[in-house]
Amino acid sequence: MNTAALFDLFASGVWGTVKFFLITAVGALLGGTVLAAMRVSPTPVLRAASAAYVNVVRNTPLTLVMFFCVFGLPFLEIRASKDAGINSFFMATVALIAYTSCFVAETLRSGISTVPVGQAEAARSIGLKFGQTLRFVVLPQAFRTVIPPLGSVLIAMLKNTSIASGFNNRELISAMRGAIELRGDLTIVILLATAVSYLLLSLILGRLFTYLERKWVIVR
Repeated sequence: MNTAALFDLFASGVWGTVKFFLITAVGALLGGTVLAAMRVSPTPVLRAASAAYVNVVRNTPLTLVMFFCVFGLPFLEIRASKDAGINSFFMATVALIAYTSCFVAETLRSGISTVPVGQAEAARSIGLKFGQTLRFVVLPQAFRTVIPPLGSVLIAMLKNTSIASGFNNRELISAMRGAIELRGDLTIVILLATAVSYLLLSLILGRLFTYLERKWVIVR
């Protein structure tokens, strides 16, 4: 295999990792926001359900969560597609979202706790309901407060996408294994290229969140 073919193989792996990350990031931010809202809800059932979910899933290894989603859900006749490749990608994404949402929720909940209680009381005094208070007053400030730790959560999630390679998905680690099988004489170079790829992606994310922190963060 020539250098161009190896480059194409790695490019497909990088794209697979980026695709996993983008979809999971959106899903985890949405899921984490819902879980965080449930954690601070005035309804005891919602608080209990969110706390139970976060404590169980967050303390379960991601590999086990992925095993359940990729193999357990199809066993229960829950599938995204009849195509094995599409189904595996979808289920791996669901696992990453389900897992990362817990960490997003806890990070966001810590941001919610920094918003002065008086602001929520003022919002209720002018007739805003709980959902409106969260949406217009609390969550915008909470997100701006937790930009640095939220960035750390998403960078960790970027690296967690590597677990999807063990479940028939194309991303950086699977590309690395394929390249080593084809060119075992370049094993060290391939390993270094994989490490550099993750490093560059993480640095890009880090720079993005550093910019957002400088632009939007609220210092209390």
